[in-house]
Amino acid sequence: MSPRPRSLTALPVFNEAAHVCKVLDQVVRHADDVLVVDDGSTDGTSDLLAARTDVQVVRHPENRGYGAALRSAFCHAMRNDYDVVVTIDCDGQHEPQRIQSLITACDGVDIVSGSRYLETFHQDTKPAPADRRRINQTITAELNERLGLSLTDAFCGFKAYRVEALRKLVLQDDGYAMPLEFWVQAAAAGLSIREVAVPLIYLDEKRSFGGALDIAEQRLAHYRDVIDRAQARVAERRGRGQRQAAPMEMC
Repeated sequence: MSPRPRSLTALPVFNEAAHVCKVLDQVVRHADDVLVVDDGSTDGTSDLLAARTDVQVVRHPENRGYGAALRSAFCHAMRNDYDVVVTIDCDGQHEPQRIQSLITACDGVDIVSGSRYLETFHQDTKPAPADRRRINQTITAELNERLGLSLTDAFCGFKAYRVEALRKLVLQDDGYAMPLEFWVQAAAAGLSIREVAVPLIYLDEKRSFGGALDIAEQRLAHYRDVIDRAQARVAERRGRGQRQAAPMEMC
């Protein structure tokens, strides 16, 4: 059996005062080290985090976006020599008791990605909003076709990453579409991927993506644009003979 990896569980948060303490109380029971990336919260989340002694906190002075928050978590994991980093959202969609099973599943692969569509669970809530499910299905199918992957859920934020594998990537997108840039770069780097089934839990169907992204067709067009740009950057790097990122380059 492989030795137990040194793991970090990271939560990107923005204006989550209503949820953050309840979620963290559960996460710290199931994780070794916990990092919260406070992405410029203005609703009191920062004060709640400052009162805790059981989590590490990285704070962005201003809101930079979901992708930027994840990138800060990855860079923290690299700088502090963790073996595995788990990402989990702070909105109650993910079950903290599954953190250790994701870490275990990361043995022998680079990426373990949760999928809400591999199995059904008694914890499943009602189906995802129709436009979100349609866009997920469409983008997941297009990624599979473009990249030769076999994903069933391109957008699940509950993942475990081998930190050494993250050093091969140069992620740049700051927004909600960063996971799509991630899949493009992961495929280009030849990272091994395993999906594991997780419950489908939607607690806030009206949660906003922000601005024009709340319009389904504009969100779909944006996602395709992000994939196009990510593939173009991969091709450019390959054209310059840069097949692998230098350590810490995206930090």
